[in-house]
Amino acid sequence: MRGMKNLIPTRIPFRKSKPRVNIVRLQGMIADGQRGLNDQVLAGVLEKAFSKGKPDAVALQINSPGGSPVQSSLIGARIRRLASEKEVPVYAFVEDVAASGGYWLAAAADEIWVDDSSVVGSIGVISAGFGLNEFIGKHGVNRRIYTAGKSKSMLDPFSAEKPADVKRLKSMLEHIHKAFIAHVETRRGEKLDATQDLFTGEIWVGSQSIEVGLSDGIGHLVPKMKEIFGEDVQFQKFGRKRSVLSRFGAQIVDDAIGGIEERASYARFGL
Repeated sequence: MRGMKNLIPTRIPFRKSKPRVNIVRLQGMIADGQRGLNDQVLAGVLEKAFSKGKPDAVALQINSPGGSPVQSSLIGARIRRLASEKEVPVYAFVEDVAASGGYWLAAAADEIWVDDSSVVGSIGVISAGFGLNEFIGKHGVNRRIYTAGKSKSMLDPFSAEKPADVKRLKSMLEHIHKAFIAHVETRRGEKLDATQDLFTGEIWVGSQSIEVGLSDGIGHLVPKMKEIFGEDVQFQKFGRKRSVLSRFGAQIVDDAIGGIEERASYARFGL
């Protein structure tokens, strides 16, 4: 039997020896296109994060003032679908802000952890624009619109505002708002403070958000994951790759305009 000891492997192949947490960073405005956070851009990133290395958990680093309700819903639904299929728990860690659509993404997690200065909430829907009809009238410019369908030119910024258009827009916003509320109530359940109306668009900071049930506690990603999974937990980050054209400055103008819009969105929360 001499030499038999050398035939016994010192470890089992493919066995994961240490806990693993895969990290996905969700930073910026939620919007269609290459610059914003959207389902098309994040689909591959999330698929890898929930699959590679058979993770014990996926951690979301969230810093977003919101944006498109549709893209928020699509991303949130994808996170929940993958979490269910892979049987992987999801933890959200809010940095500066998780507001509006940003909170929609946070609510897709099983637990939400914040910094004591994080801004959370803004569970509402907004539509904003400009009315330029008087301006162009003063400069001798006439607006001419020809349509087939009486609502085809709804909310045209160069025409006078119509009460029927405003009523229709408010109905649309209410519908989206109800979907947002349903998502939060489904995900947060009995954690929410039933004595308060949390869906007015109000925001809460740090421990305030814990008191009303919008988050679970104060905690930062690495120490909290070590607390849950042990000191030897391993981390791997997953993120979207910038296109070649973007790297060489082909999108400078687009990025500059997008940066102004994003800065304005963060500014609404004093950031």
